Amino acid sequence: MAEKKTTTKNVKTFEQTLWDTADKLRGTVESSEYKHVVLSLIFLKFVSDKFEARRQALVDDGQQDYLDMVEFYTMKNVFYLPEHARWNTLQKQAKQDDIAVKIDTALHAVEKTNPSLKGALPDNYFSRMALDPSKLAALIDSINNIDTISDNEADLVGRVYEYFLGKFAATEGKGGGEFYTPKCVVNLLAEMIEPYQGKIYDPCCGSGGMFVQSIKFIDSHQGNQKDVSIYGQEYTATTYKLAKMNLAIRGISSNLGDVPADTFFKDQHPDLKADFILANPPFNLKAWRGNDELINDPRWAGYEVPPVGNANYAWILHMISKLSENGIAGFILANGSMSTNTSGEGQIRQKLIENDLVDCMIALPGQLFYTTQIPVCLWFITKNKRAQQFSDDRKQFRDRRGETLFIDARNMGSMISRVHKELTTDDIAEITRIYHAWRGEAKDGDYQDIPGLCKSATLDDIKANDFVLPPGRYVGAADIEDDGIAFETKMAELAETLYRQMAEAEKLDCVIRQNLQGLGYGE
Repeated sequence: MAEKKTTTKNVKTFEQTLWDTADKLRGTVESSEYKHVVLSLIFLKFVSDKFEARRQALVDDGQQDYLDMVEFYTMKNVFYLPEHARWNTLQKQAKQDDIAVKIDTALHAVEKTNPSLKGALPDNYFSRMALDPSKLAALIDSINNIDTISDNEADLVGRVYEYFLGKFAATEGKGGGEFYTPKCVVNLLAEMIEPYQGKIYDPCCGSGGMFVQSIKFIDSHQGNQKDVSIYGQEYTATTYKLAKMNLAIRGISSNLGDVPADTFFKDQHPDLKADFILANPPFNLKAWRGNDELINDPRWAGYEVPPVGNANYAWILHMISKLSENGIAGFILANGSMSTNTSGEGQIRQKLIENDLVDCMIALPGQLFYTTQIPVCLWFITKNKRAQQFSDDRKQFRDRRGETLFIDARNMGSMISRVHKELTTDDIAEITRIYHAWRGEAKDGDYQDIPGLCKSATLDDIKANDFVLPPGRYVGAADIEDDGIAFETKMAELAETLYRQMAEAEKLDCVIRQNLQGLGYGE
């Protein structure tokens, strides 16, 4: 293992240095491709470090006879690596011209030896990319400086992973948004629905960010990861592999289906009833089902068939079909989903509202996403708004039947660059405080409507607004603070200013007339 250790104190600088090294691949590899090179190598370094640590523990315990027995590694959730697949072996061979072939061989061996990684790692990817050996060697040397397991609490390799996913999204344009959701938005979803215990599901899981944040939420609230089980599905093969690597690198067990597949046409969890759903479906996905396919799908039972031209409501109905009786779903959609009436979408939304499934709607600020300027919102759907008391006293819900909470957060967030905005920790805390107070959780105090920010609306209120859901329709305008100046004084000042401006306007009119007359256009 490498002797140099990287701590959380210098992780940011190290991440940037590693990015700069990876960026040197540009010219031989497109940025949309070299993420697989970098993240595969980081993954291989991580599993190698874990393997070497377990191997040394066996030696220290006098169990040399078991050093090459796979079960003595898997029993500690460690992947067994054949000698030619270990990082130190590859690092020693990094300057050889056939290093790409050796890496492919190593990745194949890791996957073959550990069935839980089936379908997770690139297949002959390095060889097919025809990488410059010297640049690949430089990248291996940079990654060699990461001690991935020196501080489990710091989750160093996870931070590097997140940093790279974000950087890739920022540089790739539209394609990056297919697998990366801004961390602040994912964090908000997790804090809102609080996935402590039960089944967590994401029908379009991308690189697995929703799952990672859910586990972080559990850890930060002194929960137990063993109390949740994770289910997901992803259509794009390369992103599916990213998700499996991202979760494996953090020791998160999951069921992402046997293969990458279309959620609508090949649902790999047909009998699942999830307690928590977090998702960021592709925005306004077109031609998602073909003209005459899936028309009689049971997921649309009781509703209009979602239109071919936009999958937004197909995603909503799919997630509702996956919810347990007390489950809650939180997901991101384009703002148009809140008010569109195209091709039956308005009728679907009306039935969702009349069935009292919409728990909360949040309008988000713009510029949160790396890859699109489309304004977005958060939907929260639940099948049970009745009063509930949980046995662990962690939370309790009041009876919210016939009510929907609207939060307008468009004025929140801070610019972190010239073009990107981020919800701050305080923003997330304020939004979640409002929501949990509205649900009746004692820890968050009593709920109150705040003009311009939040409103608890009745079904009659929504009906009066033609069943559209933009929060701005309901929260109204913010109260104007009293500046302490008496009305008579303020009115006199305004009148004086107005008369002065009118007098100046008359003078300007005279000057303009004189100029026009001088040009021969006067009366």
